[in-house]
Amino acid sequence: MRALVAAPPTLLIAVLLVAGCAAGSPNATGTTAPSATAVAPPSAVPATGTAGPFSPTDIAWLQLTVAMAERVLPVLDLVPARTTDPVLRGLAAQVQATHRADLDRSRRLLAEAGAPATNPHEGHDMPGMVTAEELAALRAADGKPFDRLVAQHLRAHLEQAVRIAAAEQRGGVQPATTALAAAVVRGGTANLARLDRLDAPRAAGRRAGQAA
Repeated sequence: MRALVAAPPTLLIAVLLVAGCAAGSPNATGTTAPSATAVAPPSAVPATGTAGPFSPTDIAWLQLTVAMAERVLPVLDLVPARTTDPVLRGLAAQVQATHRADLDRSRRLLAEAGAPATNPHEGHDMPGMVTAEELAALRAADGKPFDRLVAQHLRAHLEQAVRIAAAEQRGGVQPATTALAAAVVRGGTANLARLDRLDAPRAAGRRAGQAA
């Protein structure tokens, strides 16, 4: 990815899709096989909505945003019953509400663009997505171990969401879609800062334990 720093934003989205899908699709030999569905975003502008045309980058980002939201929401659903940390509970509730709204907006925009309703990333374990095995481990955990796992998965999800939304901001053309991307960047960055503050006492406790 270092060699692609200066790549056009549309290509950046394509690279993120290829790398993400390839990272989570192990084959029978245990190696990783890229998925044919993620080779590149759509090659043509599919429709003109009420606020302007949708580019391939717009469609690719919206589809990936839907796929990521569908993976993180089941994780956030577990939080109220499995943590006693009010700060983590509040952060999870805020992220959950935002993601449900963003998911609805993304689906409406995809419908406006005339994109297929199917999820092209179904079954792909991409960066920022919780796998089925990780979700099972979360369901089996509680207390502090659960809190640590949720914080780790939430951080990975938010970092990836901000990264690809920033690419959509730079390379997208449809106003409502780039506006949604801007909101994802703002909200994700703010929630990562909240997560930093949540993790700070834990990190300090670990350092104190190691020093002792």
